Amino acid sequence: MDTQKSTTPLPALTQTASFRLLSSDITTTLSADAPHCLPLDIHNSEVKERRLLGPLVLQLLGIEDMSKSRWEQVEAIEALERGEGTKGREIIRVTSTADDDDSGTTVNKSGGPHKLSLQDARGTKVFGIELQEIKGVGLGMSIGCKFVLKNAVVARGVVLMEPTNSAILGGKIEAWHKAWKENRKVELKAAIEANERR
Repeated sequence: MDTQKSTTPLPALTQTASFRLLSSDITTTLSADAPHCLPLDIHNSEVKERRLLGPLVLQLLGIEDMSKSRWEQVEAIEALERGEGTKGREIIRVTSTADDDDSGTTVNKSGGPHKLSLQDARGTKVFGIELQEIKGVGLGMSIGCKFVLKNAVVARGVVLMEPTNSAILGGKIEAWHKAWKENRKVELKAAIEANERR
């Protein structure tokens, strides 16, 4: 039995635990009990509408700005790769610093509404649509970011997200975020080509 007292203050321990939970994959760290996960038949499009009472913790797997075409998103990524950005209507040179690892690889954070790919602790994936602007939701978000949904409506298998039913906890899964950033342009171009073949 350890008789030594911990010298680490409780607020520091709380912050450490919070950071570790927010930077972890919830499919391995949270319980997959039914009341804390999405319904198994969440994708059933025959169910016109249902309400998720929650609270449910979900993590972000991907995000897309629906106000911009896929081609506009590719062009914005390529402009940032060249070190260009916009300030109003003026094109400016963007330089990255050591403190800002995302400055050269993120697309304009504004826009919306956004389509979010989300996952619960069981591993069930679902799309969410931002009906009203939710502060913090944008292309600059970190993949692996955690959300809490409470009293959210699911219409035909899609979660309808609003500030009243969706809260951002934060967090980032570094490996997922890096892979998403590296593959984003390739995925957008593949989707464009698939649409052109139809």
